[in-house]
Amino acid sequence: QVEPVASGGGVVQAGDSLTLSCAASQEIFDGYAVGWFRQAPGKEREFVAAIQWFGNTQYADFAKDRFTIARDNKKRRSDLNMNSLKPEDTAVYFCASGPFTEITRNSANHWSQGTQVTVSP
Repeated sequence: QVEPVASGGGVVQAGDSLTLSCAASQEIFDGYAVGWFRQAPGKEREFVAAIQWFGNTQYADFAKDRFTIARDNKKRRSDLNMNSLKPEDTAVYFCASGPFTEITRNSANHWSQGTQVTVSP
């Protein structure tokens, strides 16, 4: 495996919660930060949240009060817990690994496929 794998997307109602997961192999997970990004139709990819190897986190403004990023280094997995979802959260979500400072600038070394999150009004 040379790319992380994102999963957990689905269709939910506004106000619901959803958790996305990102799994990665040792070679692209250990020592690296993990980031979550999203892209809505007709829009550019945007940064959502990132977590450093040691656990430091950074969030986009829209995610600070509703989303929580975590990682389990033994399982080599990162979860993005999304609460109080809004229709504007509808997008394809991606996870990625790479240097923390690069991820916070919407860049990364290894990118997952997207997982669709659809929030109904």
